[in-house]
Amino acid sequence: MLDTMYHSYMLIDGEQVQALSGRVDVIYNPASQEPVGEVPVGSRQDARLALQAARRAFPAWSETSCQKRAEILHEAADLVRERTDRIARLLTQEQGKPLKNARAEVRSSADMLDYYAEEGKRNFGEWMASGQSRSIVLKQPVGVAALITPWNFPVDLLAWKVAPALAAGCTFVAKPPSKAPIAATEFVKTLIDAGLPPGAANVVHGPGSEVGAELVQSPISRKIAFTGETKTGRWIMAHAAGQIKRVSLELGGQSPFIVCQDADLEKAASACTQRAFSNMGQICISVNRIYAAEEIADQFTAKLLEHTQRLRIGNGLEPDVDLGPMFSEAQREKTREHVADALAKGASLLCGGREPEGRAFEKGFFYLPTVLDNVDHSMRIMREETFGPVAPIMRFKTLEEAIALANDTEFGLAAYIFTRDLKTAIFASERLEAGGIGVNVNNVVDIQAPFGGWKQSGLGRELGHYGLEAYLETKHIRLGFEM
Repeated sequence: MLDTMYHSYMLIDGEQVQALSGRVDVIYNPASQEPVGEVPVGSRQDARLALQAARRAFPAWSETSCQKRAEILHEAADLVRERTDRIARLLTQEQGKPLKNARAEVRSSADMLDYYAEEGKRNFGEWMASGQSRSIVLKQPVGVAALITPWNFPVDLLAWKVAPALAAGCTFVAKPPSKAPIAATEFVKTLIDAGLPPGAANVVHGPGSEVGAELVQSPISRKIAFTGETKTGRWIMAHAAGQIKRVSLELGGQSPFIVCQDADLEKAASACTQRAFSNMGQICISVNRIYAAEEIADQFTAKLLEHTQRLRIGNGLEPDVDLGPMFSEAQREKTREHVADALAKGASLLCGGREPEGRAFEKGFFYLPTVLDNVDHSMRIMREETFGPVAPIMRFKTLEEAIALANDTEFGLAAYIFTRDLKTAIFASERLEAGGIGVNVNNVVDIQAPFGGWKQSGLGRELGHYGLEAYLETKHIRLGFEM
C-alpha cells in the first residue's frame, strides 16, 4: 500500500495537467479495495486540446531524423528500466497482477522502445528505373495517432503502439484504461523526460464515451489503434469509416488448446496451466477451450489439476504469489455465470468454482483457478470469451474433429497445439483459423513477428516491421526526364 494517495495527471503539450472540469476519480486496489490514487477525469474538450497539440507537433517530429528519434526512444527505454520498480508497484496496485509479473510487463515495454528505435532506421523506401523515368517509393508517417488501450496489460499494450508510432514519425494521443491509468501515464512520462518535443506524446484520462469518442471522431486523428472488446472495435470501425481513417484493432479471443495423443503431457499440462490462469485468465490469448484426445484425456486432466492446485493466490504485493485478484467485480461475476451455466448443462467441476476462503480474500475480487470437465459447445464458456480463470476440457476422437471444434467460433486470435509429430503440427497449423499458432509453446507473441487476429478478433498487425508499417503511408514519386 502507498503511504499516501498517489495523485496522477494527464499529459498535454508537454505539461502535466488536470482535467478542465476539475473532476477526479479514485482508483482502488482490486485485491483490497484500498485507494491507490486519484486521477483526473477528462472530457471531449480535454481530448480536443490534446489532439490539437499533437497536430502542432507533427510537422517537426515527422521531419526529425530517424537517428534522433531513435536516441530519444533509447533514452526513454533506459528511464523505464530505472523506474521499473516504481511503475510496477503502481501497476500491481491498480490492476492486481503479482508484482513479479508487473515488473516483467514494464521491462517488456522498455524492450519495445529499444526495438522500434532501431526498426525506424530501416524505413528506406525504394528506387526503380523504367525507361525515361524513375520511380521513388517513400513510406511517410500517417499523422496523429489515437491509441486506446485496455486494463489487462496497460503498460505493455500501450508500448506496442507508442513505440512504432513515434519511430514512424507520428505524434499521438493515448487514452489509457479508465480504472488503471496510472502506470501507463508514468510510462509515457519517460518519453517526455527523454526529450520528446512538447505535443508529440499526450495522455488523456476519461470515459470511452467522451474521450475515446473524440479521439475516434475528430478529423485530426488519422490513425486509430485499439486493443479491447470486439463490441467496442465494431463501434470504432463504423465511426472511423466516415473519414476513411487507418484502423488497427486487436479484439477478443477464444483460444483453443489441442492436446494430441502423442503430446508430451507434462509439458502440455504445465503450459496450459500457465496460459489459462496467468493474469487470472484476463489475457486475450488465454487458453479458453481445451480439446484433449480421448486416449490421453484422463492423464492430461490429472496433470492439469496437479499444476493448477499448486498455484498460490493472494494480494499481488505479497511475495511468492502466482495469481492476484480479478480486475473487477463485473469480471468475477461473468466468470461465475459461465461456470454456473456449464455446470447446469452437465459439466463436472474438478477444482475451484468459487471464491477462496479467509479474511485475506474478503475485500478483493478473488476467484479460485477452476478446471471443468465434460464440457461441450452448448455451454457459454465454450462460445463466449470468459476472461477469467477457467480451464474447460472437452474430448475429441480425430484431429479433424479437434480442428473443426477449434474453428467453431467467431474469434481467431490464437490457437495452440501440442504434438510430437511434425506432419500433425503442420497440418493443424495450416487449418486452424487464427492469426497466431503456438506449436508446443503457449505464447504466440514475439517482438519480431506479426501479432493480430482473424475473423472478429481484429484487423491489422502489431509487432515486428508490420507494426511500424501500420503507422506509415506509401507514396509513389515518378520522375520524368529527357534522355
